[in-house]
Amino acid sequence: MSEHDPLIRQLREQISDNDRAIVEAVNARLKLVSRLKSYKESRGLSFVDPDREEWMLQYLARANRGPLSEKGLRELFEELLALTKRELDQP
Repeated sequence: MSEHDPLIRQLREQISDNDRAIVEAVNARLKLVSRLKSYKESRGLSFVDPDREEWMLQYLARANRGPLSEKGLRELFEELLALTKRELDQP
């Protein structure tokens, strides 16, 4: 029944569009971080910078206008950072 409701269909399409945009944004982020990792490694610098990660989390918390909670934002980006590290360590 809900598949015939035009509002439900419209909202689901918008959600799918947003999900696709999230995937595209994560892929773009991975490409940028990969470039940064290569550059840092070529100069003998450590890839992971915990101070920078904490700065980023605080910056995003200040920029966040909700409804995502600060706790939710922190969880999301901590997982994104972990995912990035896992993805870039793959052969």
